[in-house]
Amino acid sequence: MATPYVTDETGRYIPSTQRPDGTWRKQRRVKEGYVPQEEVPVYENKYVKFFRSKPELPPGLSPDTAPARPPGPPQGPPPEQGLSKAARRNLKRKEKRRQQQEKAPERPQDTDGLSPALEELSLSGPGGTGGAPPAQGGDGAGNSERSRRIKSLRKKLRQVEELRRRLEAGGLPQPTQEQLEKLGRRKALEDELRGLESDS
Repeated sequence: MATPYVTDETGRYIPSTQRPDGTWRKQRRVKEGYVPQEEVPVYENKYVKFFRSKPELPPGLSPDTAPARPPGPPQGPPPEQGLSKAARRNLKRKEKRRQQQEKAPERPQDTDGLSPALEELSLSGPGGTGGAPPAQGGDGAGNSERSRRIKSLRKKLRQVEELRRRLEAGGLPQPTQEQLEKLGRRKALEDELRGLESDS
């Protein structure tokens, strides 16, 4: 759409226009040869121009002799119009994830069918030794939880020790109630840590 200009003895103007909210834009004086931003052609480098001018058919094949595409379903999923390459790739990923999630619930049902058979095997073992492997698995989980708790207690004790050093050095002139409580818990933390370490 070409911008209408008003020309008088003082020069060339873009007339005042009304905005959608009802207010008015001032008229603007423009130089001879001015082209509004919306009418400036979009810059295309030589590669873009080359690919736009490139025919869709292979070189040497005229459009008259080119075989028409067979009517029928297109090969593969239809490209979504108006989506960028990355957006189409993301859609494919989402679709793939959704299909995997639909297949995922089937697996636990299969394993549920196997677990009663495994329980029967472990129960029917000689001397009731079949029950030992689950106990070992539970013990392994207990060990990892115990080691996590020990690590946590050691960290808390380091923090308490650091806080005590800062207080003694005068780095904390006015400790808060929370800091004082933390210092008071030191003995309980040490006892709990000793108990856990002696169990292992």
